[in-house]
Amino acid sequence: MTYLANSDRYESMTYNRCGNSGLMLPAISLGLWHNFGGVDSFENGRAMLRRAFDLGITHFDLANNYGPPPGSAEEMFGQLLKTDFAPYRDELIISSKAGYRMWDGPYGEWGSKKYLISSLDQSLKRMGLDYVDIFYSHRPDPHTPLEETMGALDQIVRQGKALYVGISSYSAEQTEEAVKILNRLGTPLLIHQPSYSMLNRWIEDGLQDVLQENKVGAIAFCPLEQGLLTNRYVGGVPQESRAAKATGALSQERVTEELVGKINKLHKLAENRGQNLAQMALAWVLREGRVTSALIGASKVSQIEENVAALNHLQFEKEELSQIESILAE
Repeated sequence: MTYLANSDRYESMTYNRCGNSGLMLPAISLGLWHNFGGVDSFENGRAMLRRAFDLGITHFDLANNYGPPPGSAEEMFGQLLKTDFAPYRDELIISSKAGYRMWDGPYGEWGSKKYLISSLDQSLKRMGLDYVDIFYSHRPDPHTPLEETMGALDQIVRQGKALYVGISSYSAEQTEEAVKILNRLGTPLLIHQPSYSMLNRWIEDGLQDVLQENKVGAIAFCPLEQGLLTNRYVGGVPQESRAAKATGALSQERVTEELVGKINKLHKLAENRGQNLAQMALAWVLREGRVTSALIGASKVSQIEENVAALNHLQFEKEELSQIESILAE
């Protein structure tokens, strides 16, 4: 069936300006890290992407290595761009990244100009695109001069292969230096993509200040801590969860009795706010306006719908924030 997007898709979504740019990002963006690869259901992925766009999510975040197998998420997305989203390309913000291992040999990962430009060329072919809207250096390279990595990002924009550039998982100090280099080159840093959640607050120790001072946007990945900040873990580790399967960075050993106790208290606080835990966790990440967009993952349509509903209640009372701090400090 031909896809016709919801005519009301922009009425309920919140859009935030990204740093010192003309670009607006939806407060909730959809990442294709999991559940959109070659081993996953194509029709389920299609249903999630359609529903996300119908809800006003215009930003879809990919990377060269997303799958599995690596590259297959971009291939799947490229197919749907042709069959479903071709009429809406100019309404979409499509991002990709390079930094992790993609092919054999010394040029298949990290941050060299050789790798970044070659990888983006491959990503564009997989998705059938002339350009991406945002291209990221996926992780800092301890062996390549930062000038070379940022120079590659600048060259990519000048070649017309990306409209904007970003970095991911860079420290405050690395970010500050990257900003200076890119400003000298004339391609400002648009956005930083760090991990950030109630249980992972490293960006509050300097990075957020650097981003704010330099007017760089922020999009937080893993705002639900790979599912920990959802109702799934209220009773412990579910059999089919990521922790039980030890996928990604989440292991069963991490889900301690102490952590489950905190999750339960946060769950009760969320209920008092009229939200589920995931919705409160997303609202918390977006509080104060220092995060431009929260980047969610999903395995089914209902999760996307529930997460977008977090935007119905983004405000926190001072007492609620104080209670959250007390729970997390226990």
